[in-house]
Amino acid sequence: MSFHVIVMINGFGGREGIARWVRLRVKATMLDALGTKWSWRLAYYSRITLTITAPTHDGDLLSLEIPPDTTVSTLKESVQAESQIPKTSQHLYHNGQLLNDDTKTMEQLSIGDGEMLALHVRDMVGNTGRPAGQRVPQPARQQQRGGQAQPDAETVRLQILGNPAMRQQVSSQRPELGAALDDPARFAQVYQRMQDEEREAQEQRSRAIADLNADPFDIDAQTRIEEMIREERVQENLQNAIEHNPEVFGRVHMLYIDVEVNGHKVKAFVDSGAQATIMSPSCAEMCGIMRLVDKRFAGIARGVGTAAILGRVHSAQIRIGSLFLPCSFTVMEGKDVDLLLGLDMLKRHQACIDLSKDKLVIQDVEVPFLGEADIPKNMEEERADEPKVAGPGGTTIGGRTGVVSGPSTQQPGPQQASAPPPAAAAAPQPAPEPSFPQESVDQLVALGFSRAEAVNALAACGGNVEYAAGLLFQG
Repeated sequence: MSFHVIVMINGFGGREGIARWVRLRVKATMLDALGTKWSWRLAYYSRITLTITAPTHDGDLLSLEIPPDTTVSTLKESVQAESQIPKTSQHLYHNGQLLNDDTKTMEQLSIGDGEMLALHVRDMVGNTGRPAGQRVPQPARQQQRGGQAQPDAETVRLQILGNPAMRQQVSSQRPELGAALDDPARFAQVYQRMQDEEREAQEQRSRAIADLNADPFDIDAQTRIEEMIREERVQENLQNAIEHNPEVFGRVHMLYIDVEVNGHKVKAFVDSGAQATIMSPSCAEMCGIMRLVDKRFAGIARGVGTAAILGRVHSAQIRIGSLFLPCSFTVMEGKDVDLLLGLDMLKRHQACIDLSKDKLVIQDVEVPFLGEADIPKNMEEERADEPKVAGPGGTTIGGRTGVVSGPSTQQPGPQQASAPPPAAAAAPQPAPEPSFPQESVDQLVALGFSRAEAVNALAACGGNVEYAAGLLFQG
């Protein structure tokens, strides 16, 4: 059996920018006691070969052979004895998980055929075994922050690569970071930029809070602090919902069934929240019952807006499944559906909306609800026109429905790609910047975002500061 372990070693040899790689290979062949520099006779007839090489130095090579019952601690000591790499600087990984129990053996850790290990070696201050003058100083951005050491990019990358679920989550929430997982240099660059942006935003927020706390008796400042804390809780609640209850952001399609009114097929919207059964004037004309409208029942319907009621058809035949039932219709303008089966019709015939079966049950007759592809698209088109709020990973969230849509994959057409750039004289003028209350913009700026980002978020959210803050944090 054989497996390879690649280990990157940073900060040794006194050369800045030199990375060493460690390759670990296990072979299930008999040991050849002759001609092998590092070998032991084993009852297991197996060996572990640990090879340390430096890509920039062909002569820097070390090979160790250890039995499979060797503990993690013994393996680290062997590496330290031969390579001067401190034991405290060695970090062994198996399937992306850190091997933090030095007392376990290779067999106990289930290091088997074809598996991969990784040994990441980090230079620790005071533990390199070299004079201080030979140690390459760490950049300021890699120093400890807030008294706690931050994991370096390579350690994070190895952990993500060893955890498929984590890798999928990173790819969906941070596409740029996920795309760079196979390129260590690119990943380190993207990861460091994200860390810098997060640190800068935190520093700006800390400065804003410090400014607000400068005068503890300022009522306006305390009000803004309270609002910032509330927005933090809202954002935390949103993030928890996306992580633990993502189905609440899915699009819920309305319930439609196929019916016949006066012999004409209609797609009826089943709405138990509507008091009366409603029909549009165009549908009444198509079904030939417009002549039966009693205009004495005309009026104005008030709810979310107003709509004109033209009258009422007291009785007409409707077919639902195999049943022929009498039904009354209120003919009303301004509805986006041709026919809406309201609570009066459902209660009268003791209808049951069975969501487990995805059917409407009337008098033991089961009528299946229409699939997504068969329902009318007028309400879907109306939803498409709702304002969008940018979400994490390039997604968008509907401002009214809360529906999360994936990132846009639309690419410019060939004509757009090949079109020559317009002349400088014909350059379009920038669109006027929308105006919002200065207080709303200042609240978002105090959270650590630029003025342009704050204005764009307010424009996307219709001026709602709370939604704009959630949009900026997710972006």
